[in-house]
Amino acid sequence: MAADRLILVQKSLIRGQWDSQISEPTNPAFELAKAVVECRYNDALRSDTAREVFRPSSEDLDLPFNKILDLSIKQGSEAAEEELGRLVLAIACLHAFVQANWTGPDLDIEPLELFKDGTEKSKSWTGEAIHVKAVAELAYGGEPAYHLAKVPAFLRLAQLLFALPYTHLESATWWRLRVATVHQEILDDPVSLQDDFRTLLQPLASTFATEPDLAGRLNIEIGLLEHVLSRDKAAGENFVKASRCTGLEYELTGALGKRTKFQQFELSQLVLLAESHLQDPSDDVTSQKENTPSTTVEEVSDTKNVPETIALNDDTLLEQTEFTSSNPAGAGSRLAHIDPSAQPPLHPLDQCILLSLCLNVRNTQPSHGLTAEQMSPYVSRVISHPRNWSVHTMALLLRSRLESSRTRTVERSTLQLQALIDQMPTADSSTSERLLYFHDIPLPSRWDMEKELAERFLSLGVVKSALEIFERLEMWEDVVKCYGALEKPEKGIAIVKDLLEGRKAEVDTVISRAKSTSAPHKKSQDAMRDAKLWCLLGDLDPTHAEEHYKRAWTLSNETSGRAMRSLGGYYFARAKFPEAIECLKRAVKINPLLTRSWFILGCACMRVENWEDAKNAFTRCVSIDEEDGESWNNLASMYLRIGISKQGRKAIGEAEGEDDGPSSSEVDVKTSDELSSTSVPFENKMLAFRALKQGLRYSYENWRMWYNYMIVAMDVGELQEACRALGRVVDQTEGKLASAMDEDVLDRLVDAVTRATSDPTEAAADESGAAQNPNEGHGLYRSVLGLLERTLLPRISSPRVFRAYARLLSWRGQWEDALKAYLDAYRAGVAGTMEKGETDVERWREGVTEVGEIVDILRNFGPRVEGYKWRLQARSVVRTFMGRTKDFEDETEWVSLTELQDELRKEED
Repeated sequence: MAADRLILVQKSLIRGQWDSQISEPTNPAFELAKAVVECRYNDALRSDTAREVFRPSSEDLDLPFNKILDLSIKQGSEAAEEELGRLVLAIACLHAFVQANWTGPDLDIEPLELFKDGTEKSKSWTGEAIHVKAVAELAYGGEPAYHLAKVPAFLRLAQLLFALPYTHLESATWWRLRVATVHQEILDDPVSLQDDFRTLLQPLASTFATEPDLAGRLNIEIGLLEHVLSRDKAAGENFVKASRCTGLEYELTGALGKRTKFQQFELSQLVLLAESHLQDPSDDVTSQKENTPSTTVEEVSDTKNVPETIALNDDTLLEQTEFTSSNPAGAGSRLAHIDPSAQPPLHPLDQCILLSLCLNVRNTQPSHGLTAEQMSPYVSRVISHPRNWSVHTMALLLRSRLESSRTRTVERSTLQLQALIDQMPTADSSTSERLLYFHDIPLPSRWDMEKELAERFLSLGVVKSALEIFERLEMWEDVVKCYGALEKPEKGIAIVKDLLEGRKAEVDTVISRAKSTSAPHKKSQDAMRDAKLWCLLGDLDPTHAEEHYKRAWTLSNETSGRAMRSLGGYYFARAKFPEAIECLKRAVKINPLLTRSWFILGCACMRVENWEDAKNAFTRCVSIDEEDGESWNNLASMYLRIGISKQGRKAIGEAEGEDDGPSSSEVDVKTSDELSSTSVPFENKMLAFRALKQGLRYSYENWRMWYNYMIVAMDVGELQEACRALGRVVDQTEGKLASAMDEDVLDRLVDAVTRATSDPTEAAADESGAAQNPNEGHGLYRSVLGLLERTLLPRISSPRVFRAYARLLSWRGQWEDALKAYLDAYRAGVAGTMEKGETDVERWREGVTEVGEIVDILRNFGPRVEGYKWRLQARSVVRTFMGRTKDFEDETEWVSLTELQDELRKEED
């Protein structure tokens, strides 16, 4: 088999389009490949090659599929052809599964037909037995596969075939990536993969990725898998890399336009300008028509078989923004020639990239209105030129999600989602068109779309319609939620119990299938489903929750991550931390991708003072979800606790947990003096500082984290950051929370400024660089001055704050302002706020001390202010204080006040 032809065939299989350069197929493997590219799965899976590969070697259906079937590749002169045959059958199985569960139309072949070879070995097999077996084998990482997925045996067979060693076919790794992504979609929760596809796919760079469309596809598909595994940053990088590979140019900008029917003045509207550089010869005719400015979306839809676009039909909003500016791009932009109201059509692969980028905007931005505004231009740019059935379906689905929260668009949102679900079984477009870009978009499965519709009904208050869908899909957790919304929680519990005890039948299809199910397979089927139901019952019945979770663990043969997560949370809520740690360690070993499990494990380890394990748990949290501010905060806490004495452990706060899990809202870090007194290594303090700095990027409004950051910054010498943090704390608490204002930190900041020389010239001549250092002297002065004048003084009337301000002013030689600040401090202190009738002797004695201090300050600074009558001010202070506190004349300190008054009178004379 010629190597060049083999590469062309592999590229055709990846693209889903047969390359015209390949001569007419001359061997069975090539004929099979062409049939699969043309989506003739019936022909491929009923071929002689398929019958030979899928011929069962054992009649014992209790054995795994890889023992029942002999899938090995015979090595020899025709090994390449053997490998291609296996790969093509694997692709046929994978795409048959995708057609049945994602794209439609309905499949015309069943898995049972693959094994019926007319011998006794497979005669007793049933479709239901194969279905149950496949679902059981597709469970992975403690997460069960969705049991109502159609023809799951095809996906399992595809997995086994792709796992074979392919020495002549480089594209096999790419197909393993594709089957892994599809497999993740049918699991309850995503599970980490053993294979690092980014590394494994590197060799393809020279063979496949040199062509722009293949390079783009490869990066998109790696990014989509990263997205499924919640690695949003890596996903975004791959989507951007894909746009560079295909040459897609895009720019989010503004252009004048109207959004409503009665708008009289044009306003700036967000618009995405985009232009493709990929060629798609098959769409030349349509492209010419689409490129005509007068062509509407409806006209283009008629030329392409795409899903129905539901009209908005609103009395105020326009169907789409009417742009009046023909040149919105900025100066020097490569897209300045594009008119936003008549943009050229995009290649479908570039449309996939835009939808993926749009998806990444949603994942990397906070959940607020701006995100929807950012996403809308991406979606609108794709919807404006329908090019492919699946891509257009994805664009309409994203628009439906964006419109679900707006009053004027929520009706269209729900109707559009319903229309997308209804059109899946239809034959309004060819199977090949539907599958052409399937692997390059995050298209949800049928059951996921129906679940989304049910959730949409639930948000609109149409609970019964949602309940019907959830019951049909056998999503019992959501069924229970619906009964909770209907204020019938007891009915939800009764349903789960009836299912477990066999008193309630499930959907009609399951009942009909069960009639032909053998006892062992029924037992296996029930065990997988029962484990989930026992966990759900434990959630609903807290009194016997522990018993229910343990029952689920046993039923699953100790493979249910859900059971261990639930049991660990149960123990944590009841302060049984050692038991919680044991369960949660099992849970994260089964499925290490779930951040919540690692977080609660970390908090449980904190409670038993196992700082090292807690640190490792929170490290895993932030490696999975970089935006988890709580975990960054607790990770910093662990760095500060490792290696310190018991007396110092309470110097660092931690996130205290409530019954439903920990929360950083209760973080409490003590003063910087307490922190400094502990034996924390400086390296750990720096690690804590960096962790808090990273966490604050995602918890910017959490004043407690800012407080922690301030204390640690003070301790590692990052005083400018400590100054900024103190300002944020006061801003967020509006100065109303006394515990949030750390006056010790403020005094240390002022000390750091005033211990340097006040003369800027002398400071500049100092070789130590103190004048430029942002953490001392003149380098810190502006930050501390701004903190006092703009943040603290307008909000806080504290004697220590006024005195700190006065010290800063006196350091700069601003004597009059410093005197005013000292007097403000006196008026806000004990002496300045004492009233007649005071009976607290200790408080009065404190006031006597303050009177002496302010008089000394007036004596020292008063003469430096020209024309300032400081003696008169001093006498007034003493006289006023003595007049308010005559009740203390018998105290010994009264004599000192009298003597002070006499001294001031003599000095004036």
